[in-house]
Amino acid sequence: MCVPSPPVLDAGFVSRPLPINRCPSTPRQITTAQPRRSSLVSFPSLAMASAKLSFKRMDSVAESMPDALRQSRYQMKRCFQRYVSRGRRLLKNQQLMEELDRSLDDELEKEKLVEGFLGYIICSTQEAVVLPPFVAFAVRMNPGIWEYVKVHADDLSVEGITPSEYLKFKDTLYDEKWAKDDNSLEVDFGALDLSTPRLTLPSSIGNGMQFVSKFMSSKLNGKPESMKPLLDYLLALNYRGEKLMVNDTIDTVNKLQTALLLAEVFVSGLPKFTPYLKFEQRFQEWGLEKGWGENAERCKETLNFLSEVLQAPDPINMEKFFSRVPSIFNIVVFSIHGYFGQEKVLGLPDTGGQVVYILDQVRSMEEELLQRIKLQGLHITPKILVLTRLIPDSKGTKCNVELEPVENTKYSHILRVPFKTEDGKDLRQWVSRFDIYPYLERYAQDASTKILDMLEGKPDLIIGNYTDGNLVASLMSSKLGVTQGTIAHALEKTKYEDSDVKWRELDQKYHFSCQFTADMFAMNTTDFIITSTYQEIAGSKEKPGQYEHHYAFTMPGLCRFATGINVFDPKFNIAAPGADQSVYFPFTQKQKRLTNLHPQIEELLYSKEDTDEHIGYLADRSKPIIFSMARLDKVKNITGLVEWYGQNKKVRDLVNLVVVAGLLNAAQSKDREEIDEINKMHNLIDKYQLKGQIRWIKAQTDRVRNGELYRYIADSKGAFVQPALYEAFGLTVIEAMNCGLPTFATNQGGPAEIIVDGVSGFHINPMNGREAGTKIADFFQKCKEDPSYWNKMSTAGLQRIYECYTWKIYATKVLNMGSMYGFWRTLNKEERVAKQRYMQMFYNLQYRNLVKTVPRVGEQPPRPAASTGAVAERNQIVARPRERKPQGRVQRMMTSLLGPKPPTYEQNGYR
Repeated sequence: MCVPSPPVLDAGFVSRPLPINRCPSTPRQITTAQPRRSSLVSFPSLAMASAKLSFKRMDSVAESMPDALRQSRYQMKRCFQRYVSRGRRLLKNQQLMEELDRSLDDELEKEKLVEGFLGYIICSTQEAVVLPPFVAFAVRMNPGIWEYVKVHADDLSVEGITPSEYLKFKDTLYDEKWAKDDNSLEVDFGALDLSTPRLTLPSSIGNGMQFVSKFMSSKLNGKPESMKPLLDYLLALNYRGEKLMVNDTIDTVNKLQTALLLAEVFVSGLPKFTPYLKFEQRFQEWGLEKGWGENAERCKETLNFLSEVLQAPDPINMEKFFSRVPSIFNIVVFSIHGYFGQEKVLGLPDTGGQVVYILDQVRSMEEELLQRIKLQGLHITPKILVLTRLIPDSKGTKCNVELEPVENTKYSHILRVPFKTEDGKDLRQWVSRFDIYPYLERYAQDASTKILDMLEGKPDLIIGNYTDGNLVASLMSSKLGVTQGTIAHALEKTKYEDSDVKWRELDQKYHFSCQFTADMFAMNTTDFIITSTYQEIAGSKEKPGQYEHHYAFTMPGLCRFATGINVFDPKFNIAAPGADQSVYFPFTQKQKRLTNLHPQIEELLYSKEDTDEHIGYLADRSKPIIFSMARLDKVKNITGLVEWYGQNKKVRDLVNLVVVAGLLNAAQSKDREEIDEINKMHNLIDKYQLKGQIRWIKAQTDRVRNGELYRYIADSKGAFVQPALYEAFGLTVIEAMNCGLPTFATNQGGPAEIIVDGVSGFHINPMNGREAGTKIADFFQKCKEDPSYWNKMSTAGLQRIYECYTWKIYATKVLNMGSMYGFWRTLNKEERVAKQRYMQMFYNLQYRNLVKTVPRVGEQPPRPAASTGAVAERNQIVARPRERKPQGRVQRMMTSLLGPKPPTYEQNGYR
């Protein structure tokens, strides 16, 4: 891959120098204030000392920790007494470090402890549960690698515990009665995957297809009996009943090998561009059908790949062969929530980058399908259907149109299927993505009927998007027996802090009990998972990834997931999307520039009057523009950027600020978070007196004009800023870089992999507005002194995109996944049965009962469930990090170092 290498990881968790990394922490809000300056002396030799430090190889934290505690017994007893002194509580990493800081007085002892193994353990602890006299630690030694230990505060004895035991500890803080109930629901999906091979190295996470290829190569060991599943797979290939590649006269592996040999010798004697039709009859005499290639040369290559696989399987030839197998012609893509359309939808509730992603995805997949079908020598018309919701009250969009061609495609369509009310009528209004669950099962049934009719048969590949689309894709895949892929886009559990353990407080508003359960169902039923970055799966050395957060977690009083999803599962794959090159192209391509749009853009940016479309004005047009475009919600952090700008005089002197986000009037919004952010934006503009330096433009839905807007700002020698608190990928980052804008993007999530910091753009820390503002100011000051620096960064950003982030690369990977995992699904059919049954039970007995608690549109919400136990820290959870407190001495040292009974699942046809 051309994305930056995954974080430097440990082969074990020891026998290596102590990492000089930032310890993980979870601040509550963005801080722009100057950090408190410590009066304590610094240790300039600390980093040098840590570089020389190494540990003996140990088997586990539980085995190595007792000895480390004995070496600092007095100090650690004081520390653990502080941990337990305030009774039961959940301590995050930062709190652990602060308590350690307060418990140690001697500076030399602090330095020694921080440099030692205990310092490393505490720095690697994500959280700890305090149940006096015990403290249970969740230690993350590497991405995907967790260990749980329990320490007695009085005698410092250490015991290794299982994830289940740790979660029961955690449950006690929130619902003690349920935690002590031996019959409380505990789900362990990992117990059913014992026969599934797993990756073992953190650095290999996300390379699932390569691993599957290697494993299949070892399983198909070249012996005829082991190759029988591959022959059966080839014999099953057909298009509407017409055989492809192999016909029924070849019923043994030996016959197949003989046919391949005869055919390869034959085509070797033909001119390489001889059309397949010229020798089709000869192939049929040997039991071979069309699909090998469009001409003699192509057929010879494909024949050779399969011959090599049958003779001595190896991963390279395995991948090459399956990339040529004609197994995918019809694809269904689910994206259900929000307003899915091609115009006038961006910026509407629950509608943003996912829509753009899918439309570009579909165009690229159709283009790749057409090329493959031609090279396979077939005359088949592929079809791609994007299934979304039909919304009769469509707000002036085409979301009330049942079938709509996808622009710039030949055979792809948007198919809209309505939600149904309980009396069978079409639901007319938009429904929030958090309230969508009562409609999805019926939607899956109705969509299945429509799809089978439109495609005149089953699709070959189903791809889900987000929780709702992934759930419906799982139901349909199970019903039709079709290969399935899923794309999360965003996993809400990671966006809302502690939303799992505090689900009761949030359920009436967000229905996370349904959402997290649906996420678990889809993750564990899908054949493969498409992600955009390594960080999306497994995070970084310091911070777990979106999926990793679902490894082991609990929802007290509801369900305990001893194993949710394992990031070492080979179903995880990284396929980074690109941007539509016809819309987002460099500002230097003057012949392609849309100069007819410049008067509109001029008015949008520079007119003096406030209107329904924009607020504020730019008094000094000579200054460059820093530009941001995103949904107006807490996680996207547009208000954070405005506050950084308002507080930084140097930045305000150098550049103007333009943001395109959401609505301007809170009364016009129905989105809960957007309303809060709209009000905050107005308050910030007034507080910092930004009029004259800021332009706030409401969300723009015209992609073509948006592309020219990026380029227009590049003409001003401006820059793009993506300030999100967390961003799974960052499509706007790709778009901006495609247009030649130097880009500053969050270091929390995917953009950290897209951009090589200081080379092709800049990382900014959204938790530290002062630092981010200084970085932006320094860039523009340098450009002012040396104008060539701006051009250098612009060119480097473009080069990065061309090497790594194009839709062509993406489509090739995804279609290869569909083909490879299709065979993997067949090869492991028997091993999958037990888990399929487990998932059916989980769906019927858990998910469907939770759906009953979600009111349909127009119904009164159910009364919130009362907790059966003590609930700690009942604060409303919002999608923002915790407040960053001033760092203590030890923390700074570590930072430097490191109704009627519903029908069953089967009765609805989902088997």
